Amino acid sequence: MTDTELLARCHTVFPGHRARRPAEMFAEMAAWCEANDVEHDVYGAGTLIQQFEQKVAALLGFEAAVFCISGTMTQPTALRLACEDRGSRLVALHPTSHMLVHEKSNYQLLGHFHALQVGDRHCPWSLDDLRAVPDLLGAVALEVPMREIGGQNPPWDELEAIKAHCRERGAHLHMDGARLWESAAAFGKPYAEIAAGFDSVYVSLYKGIGGLGGAVLAGSRQFVDRAAEWFRREGGNLIHRSPYIVAAAMQFDQRLAAMPAYFQRTRDLYEALRAHPEIKVNPREPQANMLHLHLPVRRERALAIRNRLAEEHGIWMFNRVNHAALPDTSYVEIYVGDNLLAMSDDRLREALAVFVDALRAGA
Repeated sequence: MTDTELLARCHTVFPGHRARRPAEMFAEMAAWCEANDVEHDVYGAGTLIQQFEQKVAALLGFEAAVFCISGTMTQPTALRLACEDRGSRLVALHPTSHMLVHEKSNYQLLGHFHALQVGDRHCPWSLDDLRAVPDLLGAVALEVPMREIGGQNPPWDELEAIKAHCRERGAHLHMDGARLWESAAAFGKPYAEIAAGFDSVYVSLYKGIGGLGGAVLAGSRQFVDRAAEWFRREGGNLIHRSPYIVAAAMQFDQRLAAMPAYFQRTRDLYEALRAHPEIKVNPREPQANMLHLHLPVRRERALAIRNRLAEEHGIWMFNRVNHAALPDTSYVEIYVGDNLLAMSDDRLREALAVFVDALRAGA
């Protein structure tokens, strides 16, 4: 049985939002289009897409923004342009940067820029990490929050110091904001204040928002216009972006409004996990509505436990499982969304207890 088939049988699902089948989502999109008199854009020109781009730009405190089909196209392009402006092809990246870990060396093979790994892979950047770089940097790319270390962020004062440092040394500061929407509740700051001091920001339209895909790049009008031209040159010039914009726009305000509730539910999950010291949680306290659970079983055993709980108890604890550094351990990511928000406290504790019993038996 496939993972999708197992998940479909479960009534208790921990990670993410409730999955919608294509027919359901497309029907919602059609109804929203009808209610809002939506017309297709043509190569990015149209009322809906341009209004949505400007809405995101204003939310982040920028002059302009542009849609792009993927973050994998958006970020290396933006950083290459930033490096051209600064006269250096060197970009500081955290060792867990999405561009290093998940993008198949695109920045290198396509000749966008040279990457310099900075800092400890287990910790967010500090000001001292960047101060220790003697080279002339064209750009610095900072993920907010940092997915690969459980959604961690630098403390607010440290983030502000990093912004000031990049400004003083003349380096373009770019935000990988794939999960920026998840950070405001933890920081207790509006999005524009978090983004203030960055020269450009990329945000996702499908991760926390739940759209079909796509991304938005925000920055100055001149920078955004140049990036848009390069997206066209790189094959991102879809004749109709409207399906991606509609899928995001129809639920955008609702998703952002729910982020504080997701964060509070993350705190509730942390509290429930305190009863189970077998599971180690990273970070120690929530910094976004996501976290990593470090388990006392190897990856293959964790997958077997997940699948057995799905078959026998209707519980789906996590999606992907990762090898961990220590032998006979693994870790999983939990994104706290609609599924956990709708789950009762009693059911949450009961499911955790069943999971921990299985871990003990399998350890």
